[in-house]
Amino acid sequence: MGDPRNPARAGELWDLTKIAVLEAEVRGLSPTYCAISGGWAWHFMSPEHQELKLHHDHKDIDVFVRPLDVPRLLDYLRIRGYTRVWTKYDRTSKDFYRYERVITFEERPIKVLLDIFVEAVPTVLVNGVQIVEPQHLLTLYSGRHSTDDCTAVKAARKLVAQKINPIGRPELVGR
Repeated sequence: MGDPRNPARAGELWDLTKIAVLEAEVRGLSPTYCAISGGWAWHFMSPEHQELKLHHDHKDIDVFVRPLDVPRLLDYLRIRGYTRVWTKYDRTSKDFYRYERVITFEERPIKVLLDIFVEAVPTVLVNGVQIVEPQHLLTLYSGRHSTDDCTAVKAARKLVAQKINPIGRPELVGR
């Protein structure tokens, strides 16, 4: 539910320090508490790659949590120092929450934003992380996720249309 990215900056590299911090947060969340969606799901589905902005979105961490697991996830977030952030979507959805935390790494503040969707979705375990199943993930770009012009989403659409599982495919990072 983030803002659309700036296409003029799509070929730039993501900040690798921020990527490392966010990846550590993802690994702390999944598979124990939730399934990872959006750009971070594509990240884990992709083969090893350079973190170009056109490949997938790393601005925030999108997660899906089953309704029964919400209290456990929110307890975990409170323990980790996350706080609720109110958004324009709070009035229209009781199944969406945003939490944030600032992590200081090497004397530098790094903001971690979690967009939490309360819904059971089909998942698959990839590289030790529970992610939203790729075919279902693609359906979320019609409303839940906004960065549908990234390399991974465009490539996955083509692969799925050909009945090819996109997980681990080099096309997800433009190879």
